[in-house]
Amino acid sequence: MQESATTTGKPDRILRLPAVLDRTGLSRSTLYRKIQAGTFPKQVPISVRCAGWRESAVSDWMRNPIFYSIDDPSTG
Repeated sequence: MQESATTTGKPDRILRLPAVLDRTGLSRSTLYRKIQAGTFPKQVPISVRCAGWRESAVSDWMRNPIFYSIDDPSTG
């Protein structure tokens, strides 16, 4: 069973772009291409001009990057 931040009791952190690039090893352009293709988690808005990624979503992608896809096509 997959654990989420709500089931572990730990809050889900928001990662900014430099942290995501560092963790994944992707380039900025590759990251955004993958988001457009639905093969990387989408950003979550933090404020009007600021966004980040849920740490749990990035961790899910890192467990199986080749077969990752966004489950709900209506979120794009």
